[in-house]
Amino acid sequence: MESIKSVINPHNADITKANRQRRIVAVVMKHGLGYFLRDASIFRLFRKRNRSPEESEKLRKIGRRMRMAFEELGPTFIKLGQVLVTRNDILPEEITQELENLLDKVPPIHFDYCKYILENELPEGLDTFEWIDPDPIGSASLAQVYRARLKTGDEVAVKVLRPTVEKLFQTDISVIKKWTGRLQKQLPVEMAASLDLNELVADYYSGSMNELNLEREARTMDSHRQKAGERFEWLRVTEVYHATKNVMVMEFVDGWTIKDFPVDFYTFEERLQIMLDLAHYYIESYMDGDYHADAHGSNILICKKTRKAVPIDFGMVGKMDTMHTQAIFRFLMHTRLNQAEDAAECAMDVISPTIYTDTVKLRDQYRAMFLNYVNSTQADKYNWGRLVLELINIGMMNYCKIPNGLALWAKAFSAIEGTARWICPEVSYHHVVESADTAVMKGVIGRRFNYRANATWITEFVKLFGTMPRRINKILEHFYYNDFRMNMQMRVDKRTANMANQIINRLALTMIISSIIIATGLIMSNMPEVEFFGLTKQAVASTGLMLGLIMGVFLLWRIWRT
Repeated sequence: MESIKSVINPHNADITKANRQRRIVAVVMKHGLGYFLRDASIFRLFRKRNRSPEESEKLRKIGRRMRMAFEELGPTFIKLGQVLVTRNDILPEEITQELENLLDKVPPIHFDYCKYILENELPEGLDTFEWIDPDPIGSASLAQVYRARLKTGDEVAVKVLRPTVEKLFQTDISVIKKWTGRLQKQLPVEMAASLDLNELVADYYSGSMNELNLEREARTMDSHRQKAGERFEWLRVTEVYHATKNVMVMEFVDGWTIKDFPVDFYTFEERLQIMLDLAHYYIESYMDGDYHADAHGSNILICKKTRKAVPIDFGMVGKMDTMHTQAIFRFLMHTRLNQAEDAAECAMDVISPTIYTDTVKLRDQYRAMFLNYVNSTQADKYNWGRLVLELINIGMMNYCKIPNGLALWAKAFSAIEGTARWICPEVSYHHVVESADTAVMKGVIGRRFNYRANATWITEFVKLFGTMPRRINKILEHFYYNDFRMNMQMRVDKRTANMANQIINRLALTMIISSIIIATGLIMSNMPEVEFFGLTKQAVASTGLMLGLIMGVFLLWRIWRT
């Protein structure tokens, strides 16, 4: 074990901010992404709705280069790419489609490294198991999974984090934070008002740290298993036997992925029931605001023994507040009933218009969009998996601020729609969501009319009426003494203040250039033939003229850049 430790410690020591920054710069330049960070015109293509084929191809090339760079830079950037895939509000579809091909399959590290972690993390070390297969059944950028058997006879899957991955994440995130600050300044002013890249990185960092804590993932799985309970006949969540920060021992599921199970394994009625159970389970978890955010077909297994659907890999968990979740399900209900105006009203509760948003145009676009989804089918272009994603895209096209959790919610909702299509393509997801209306309404009413909500409302009501006489008395006193004043304070946002500073600086530079040119002319025409510090009149005038010319060219260049 000492030999393994002597390899891991120097490798950790080599992961420094300076080394990673040099590595990131080298890879970015190698794949030709340097111009992407400097060219502000690229960002304008992101919001353009009707792009030409040449512009779309340009974006696809950028996406392809980003994918190759992320794969080369390792786990931090692979996970960042997977997060950006969910952010259709930030990146255009051409780029996210390329990032969907990010390979999270990496060559496995030697079993001795994982053995070292198991010996240090588990109370009994490797003696916990009767046997453990040294060849991993899965190898990703963050962790490896091994098959083993406990001494109790239970077969388990053992998930082990790679030894240096946390240090790498911490270091890379510090570099990314520095770069996003610079990138934010390159965004067009309308886009910057609706998009905060620093906030995006903060959310990504928080989510990544959660994914690197297997104890947290185990608690999430236990919570979801308790919520599912025995309510779903065709669904269950795996049991966790033991978990530490870097190791998780969970039940082994022998089965197929959703996309690989034999067609004749179920009857139509059984496939329909699995589809309903999965949809209801995920919709209820959406309503709870704590849901499995990585629910694509590869993360849902069909158990050969129990024949049940088993969600796995709860590392990526999404969270959404109740207000936004309820607003989304309300506009889904209104859409089914062809109530486009009400659906648009609910959509406006989800996104936040900025000062650059034309709300009349935005509402009209939402009304037109919802009409396409009224009677859509599973095979239709306007399927329900796409609905929330399109709501986000229209909001971003109109410079609205999108809640950070909404894009991940929409991607998870779309993934469940895709899973439903694989299980039971004969039935539309549209109707499956409709079958969960009772559970949705129960959740809405339960949160609105329960003890805690009512207690909060009563407390606020008592406070209002308890302080009202005193507040009214103060207002009347001010009127009586003719002392009614209103204080107003205008605050300018940072970007506007910077723009004002640039304008003032350029005006000052213009005045300096004009003064130099005028002074040069006066020297040439009126001054006698004298020397200044050993220089003739012509030399001084030529120097002044050259200085004014250089400053003038610089000013014109800055204006052109703007």
